[in-house]
Amino acid sequence: MATVPGWLRRAVHDAQSLAGKDVEDLALTAGAAIGALDAVVRRQERWAGAWRQRLALSAAAATAKQAGRVNDENALRDAMLLTRPGDFLSVGPAGLLLLAWRRLATRPAEELLTKKNLAAVLEEFGYAADAEAVSDLADDLRPLSAGAGTVGMLAGAFVAAERYGFGRAFGCWLADALLAARLGWAHAVPVLGAEAALGGGSVDRGAWPPALRQ
Repeated sequence: MATVPGWLRRAVHDAQSLAGKDVEDLALTAGAAIGALDAVVRRQERWAGAWRQRLALSAAAATAKQAGRVNDENALRDAMLLTRPGDFLSVGPAGLLLLAWRRLATRPAEELLTKKNLAAVLEEFGYAADAEAVSDLADDLRPLSAGAGTVGMLAGAFVAAERYGFGRAFGCWLADALLAARLGWAHAVPVLGAEAALGGGSVDRGAWPPALRQ
């Protein structure tokens, strides 16, 4: 498993230096990367919707790869384009993953962590979660979006996903949704989804950067 998410490595001039940094330094670096992203999102460029959709496609391909499926971005896009409106069940399991990430990118951010939406996205990820588990998950996420520091909040998303047996890819989805809620964005941006292919289905907290283990 990569110890530093790719989006953070790309935001740092010398990524290798992260390994020796203190918790405070890592939090500062992550904060700078998130701040730069926030500035881009708040400009509300005309291409923003297409950008989010493109990131959603990349996230779906990464998630499908982690699940052992052969569907690449082209296959996922073609399957979606050839699907009749309202007949989304015919897209197959990999296509449902694309629906899950598109849900993140297109639904209002304020709706993403509701019980109804969490139940729907879990189904798209292939999980059979009962109403009680969904309700408990929603309750666990609520204080994260309001109380924890930003880095701790992102770590908490992965911990919550693991606690309920939902795996790393869904943790990425939750982290993106929580980040949008924290920063007050109208729509979430799937920036962590492409990390879903890194590592296994469970989260090895010992492999995270120190800032993400706090």
